[in-house]
Amino acid sequence: MNFNKVLLLCLFAFAFNLNAQVFDPVKWETKTEKISDTEYNLISTATIDAGWHLYSQVVPEGGPVATSFSYTTDSDAKLIAKTIEEEGHTVDDPVFEMKIKFFENKAEFKQRIKVLNKELSIVKGEVEFMVCDDEKCMPPNYIDLVFNLKEAKQVEEETTATILDFNATETEIFEPVKWNTSVEKINDTEYVLVSKATIDDGWKLYSQKVPEGGPIATGFEYNVENGVELIGNTIEEKGKEVMDKVFEMKIKFFKNSAEFRQKIKISDKNTTSVASEVSFMACDDERCLAPTYLDLNYDLTKSIAVKKNEDKFQSEKEEGSKGLWSIFLVAFLSGFVALLTPCVFPMIPMTVSFFIKQSQSKAKGIRNAIIYGLSIIVIYVLLGTIITAIFGADALNALATNVWFNVIFFILLVVFAISFLGAFEIVLPNSWANKADRQADRGGLVGIFFMALALAIVSFSCTGPIVGTILVEAASKGGVAPVIGMLGFSSAIALPFALFAAFPGWLNSLPKSGGWLNTVKVVLGFLELALAFKFLSQADLVLQLHFLEREVFLAIWIAIFGALSLYLLGKIQLPHDSPLKHISVGRLLLGLLTLSFTVYMIPGLWGAPLNLISAFPPPLDYSESPYGVGNAKGGGSSASHAELPEGAHLLAPHDILAFNDYDQGLAYAKKVGKPVMLDFTGWACVNCRKMEQNVWVKPEVLLQLKNDVVLISLYVDEQIDFPEGEAPDSKLRPGKKLRNKGQKWSEMQTIKYKTNTQPYYVLMDHNEENLNVPVAYTPDHIEYIKWLKEGIGNFKKN
Repeated sequence: MNFNKVLLLCLFAFAFNLNAQVFDPVKWETKTEKISDTEYNLISTATIDAGWHLYSQVVPEGGPVATSFSYTTDSDAKLIAKTIEEEGHTVDDPVFEMKIKFFENKAEFKQRIKVLNKELSIVKGEVEFMVCDDEKCMPPNYIDLVFNLKEAKQVEEETTATILDFNATETEIFEPVKWNTSVEKINDTEYVLVSKATIDDGWKLYSQKVPEGGPIATGFEYNVENGVELIGNTIEEKGKEVMDKVFEMKIKFFKNSAEFRQKIKISDKNTTSVASEVSFMACDDERCLAPTYLDLNYDLTKSIAVKKNEDKFQSEKEEGSKGLWSIFLVAFLSGFVALLTPCVFPMIPMTVSFFIKQSQSKAKGIRNAIIYGLSIIVIYVLLGTIITAIFGADALNALATNVWFNVIFFILLVVFAISFLGAFEIVLPNSWANKADRQADRGGLVGIFFMALALAIVSFSCTGPIVGTILVEAASKGGVAPVIGMLGFSSAIALPFALFAAFPGWLNSLPKSGGWLNTVKVVLGFLELALAFKFLSQADLVLQLHFLEREVFLAIWIAIFGALSLYLLGKIQLPHDSPLKHISVGRLLLGLLTLSFTVYMIPGLWGAPLNLISAFPPPLDYSESPYGVGNAKGGGSSASHAELPEGAHLLAPHDILAFNDYDQGLAYAKKVGKPVMLDFTGWACVNCRKMEQNVWVKPEVLLQLKNDVVLISLYVDEQIDFPEGEAPDSKLRPGKKLRNKGQKWSEMQTIKYKTNTQPYYVLMDHNEENLNVPVAYTPDHIEYIKWLKEGIGNFKKN
């Protein structure tokens, strides 16, 4: 139920019953504790009538009014950290449909202050609160509080320290994903290890398959010692797949629950259990958790015997089959494009006529042409099979995302593109074609097969780049995808030979060979050149070289497609083009379409998202001018690259001086006399990017971040491993070593600040004490700037 509606009903009920009964279910009392000559505890105690609930100071958005305190201290005193409350109760509230923390019977709140004026005797405050019972809610109430420092009871510092840590925040350790395991026994040697995740409402667990640059994928590492052999990969349920606007990609995730299954084979009968480690990341609409690592154990002695049931794996198979069908379709269409190149198209009438004339009957000619087409399919499928067999299904997938593979393929595509444009011809050795021709003279099925092989070799200069592109795309899917890709491509190549052999009269309807074939080849050359830079961009993103940032990529594409438009409109001619007296209507329309696409990309230089091609250029934040070319950044000036202190960098897209190492950043803050802002963030943190793109960009916020604090960004999902033998021990998982620097920062946040979600911002002084209450996701920039100014102001007072 919407909170506004609830509040309206409360007010209505309150007004209706005002004359009949006045509820006052909460009574407030105050007292003070003296810690030292300058420090006091202001204690507010609420006595709550039976059946009523007083809500916590921290309530989710859309929930009831939270309890809050304000204190009038002026310049006579300052607050130390925030008002702290008791543990209370946290339940799933059926009215507000969310988890809410509340108090019943009694609640105590403590606020520590530091007195700056020794003459101060009274501190005034105000508490705002809301209470409900099972039938009704009271409207928000406001009560004045008075704290008499002269009546403060002296307490021991040690005693107070054990009760309250004023530099700590409220504990917010989230565990939205719980794991349990089970084992299914197929036979005496084969088992299925089942890992089931139960996911809290509102949270998402990501799939094992996440595109590069997205959130952290779920992963399993199994202990395969003691005669344990993995069969296939860990498979998962279908889940949900959506287009994520922040990551600009399709991302698959699970809600409520998810099941992962791994088949194993046991060769040692004495094996009674299998261990694994699951790594995962979970997010809700406001925060993300750092990558979490948990140990799982599968007890084979408690396995449940089941019949071999493939239905459990059906969703994975359906998903895989959809992916294979899409590869087949793309490859099939690519085959038709290859048919229209000057290396292949003229071969159709020549080859079909040859079979019909050389055969003793029309039926035999048709049969030979069909065998010829099947031979083409066999040759290309054999190519895909060999590649899969050599590299392996999983290795192909890894290879397709490898930096050097992307660079090498970029070079190959550029070479092929230049060849298509007419600079030179790429052909396989003539000896290969000659040998195939000689074998073709043998006649019979063998001769026909070698005729098909000769076609594949001779046409390589046109089909090679297309085949290579298909193989790389298929390799990224893994498995038998390269075989399926070659099946689709070769089927499109072979189909016309069989059809025209069966219906030779159709040959008359084919357009005559001519300059249009070279036009097709040139257009393919431009497309290959544009695609090549996608592979180079992939490598640049992985290495974070900032060599091919968004503006440079778009400028290259605008130049390529602009030149293609001029070519199609007859303004540019290349070496092998025929004289062009006029352009056809089809060519004109294609030229206009390409020109429109070129114009569409131009605003991308000024920061437009370009959703139609979002999967190709680098993301918006991977840019030398994130606000758009020529758009100056606000917030004052920052250091140039030449002036950067050791360990610092300029944080894109705002050019804020930032550190990624805690010690280096703290040392620099002491040197320049500025407070520290810790930014617990993540590369895959959605709301971290929202804060940076929507809040930090505000001029007043940017001014503070650039000039008044030293920013230390600690990425909890940083995958940089520690040097060999230098990995520290985990404090949260005794007996384990930290995997990477991201885990180090994650554990620091969890232990020191008692929370494990990102984004999370802390303002602290040079003694590493909080200057005010840390905050999490704060989309309201006005609230965020107030928080910044409060912390910076407290630093200047010290």
